Amino acid sequence: MVIDLAPETAMGMSSARARAARRGRGKSFRESLARMWFYRYLYLLMLPGLLFFLVFAYVPMWGIIIAFQDFHLWQGPLGSPWVGLDNFSRFFDGPYFWRLLRNTLVISGLNIALVFPAPIILALLLNEVPNQGYKRVIQTISYFPHFISWVVVGGLILYMFSVNFGFVTNVLAAVGLPPLKVLGSAPAFLPLLVSSSIWKEIGWGAIIYLAAIAGVSPDLYEAAIVDGANRLQRALYITIPSIAPVIIIMLILRVGQILNVNFQQILILMGNDGSLFEVGDVIDTWVYRAAFFQQQMSMATAVGLFKGVIGLVLVYFANRLANRLGERGLWT
Repeated sequence: MVIDLAPETAMGMSSARARAARRGRGKSFRESLARMWFYRYLYLLMLPGLLFFLVFAYVPMWGIIIAFQDFHLWQGPLGSPWVGLDNFSRFFDGPYFWRLLRNTLVISGLNIALVFPAPIILALLLNEVPNQGYKRVIQTISYFPHFISWVVVGGLILYMFSVNFGFVTNVLAAVGLPPLKVLGSAPAFLPLLVSSSIWKEIGWGAIIYLAAIAGVSPDLYEAAIVDGANRLQRALYITIPSIAPVIIIMLILRVGQILNVNFQQILILMGNDGSLFEVGDVIDTWVYRAAFFQQQMSMATAVGLFKGVIGLVLVYFANRLANRLGERGLWT
């Protein structure tokens, strides 16, 4: 049976649904305001962080338009001529592009393979230390290098390995051995880069994993001990699987930064030594020279935008891969 509604009746039903929808939206808006007022102190605590990211992260994003311009400082972003994708093509077709990309990926790969697991291993080892006083001393010693500037670390490395007055050189000379050439040596550059990164950041990076380990139920360890599991087995089958979600999230974030290396560290260790450019010159150091020494602001902005897009894509696919493997990523 088909009921043919009159136009007036249909219009009345449509108006009623529209009024109901407006009332629903109004009620939802009032509930949101009431919820925000109830948690007003938490929002107040969150306000400085929001302002920081708004001022230093989101407001400057309008400067991305420089990547598509032939930027001149005195004309400004609104007066500089548009060149489209010319800055991107010049960078990709440049003579140093493949060398910069190769060095960046090699250093990032070493950081993921060697530097990233180091805090996890330290956290697992500290978790097995029964003496709390000894454990706190180790933690304090391992945290301390994080608060030292890379400029100071570079000075320490120079003092240690200088061929003329370095501590290692003096020790080797005392036993009749020739000096060890580390600074300015291309084969030694990457090992020095990785080892200094581990020394400086291993303790600080272990904090989050120690916090995750602290949340593991002691009942799991007690049951494993009853079953005869040793320390290594408890770490492999209880501790690591329990903190796996934290490890996955940190790895996803690290993969998104694969084109971002520690610019300050590389710049200090490499200096102006042209012999190290073949192994140490990365995208960030090239952008630094292009922006501040060659005044190629548009080119530097284009490269930064390119890195940001690649990082976003890598985070997206790394997160999808984690979800497909049954792990919890940044989002589902």
